[in-house]
Amino acid sequence: MTIAEMLEQSGVLTLLGMGIVFGFLVVMIICMTLLGKAIHALGWDRDVQAKGAPAPIPVPVTGTPNNAAITAAISAAVIEYRRIHKE
Repeated sequence: MTIAEMLEQSGVLTLLGMGIVFGFLVVMIICMTLLGKAIHALGWDRDVQAKGAPAPIPVPVTGTPNNAAITAAISAAVIEYRRIHKE
């Protein structure tokens, strides 16, 4: 078997494998789309809140982040990184 024949065979096998994977993905997308439509038609995609469950209470954000502390922590991390990796 020559190198050209081996390259031809490997190309055919590569295209065949890629085609099979592509075909499987297409079938999987079609099945998932049909399943989604079936679930929607049966009404199984309703949220729990639609049945009268109480809505979650939003927690108010109090205070603002301490920008000086964040900047100091980042600076310390950079200095430590440079100290360790000083080569």
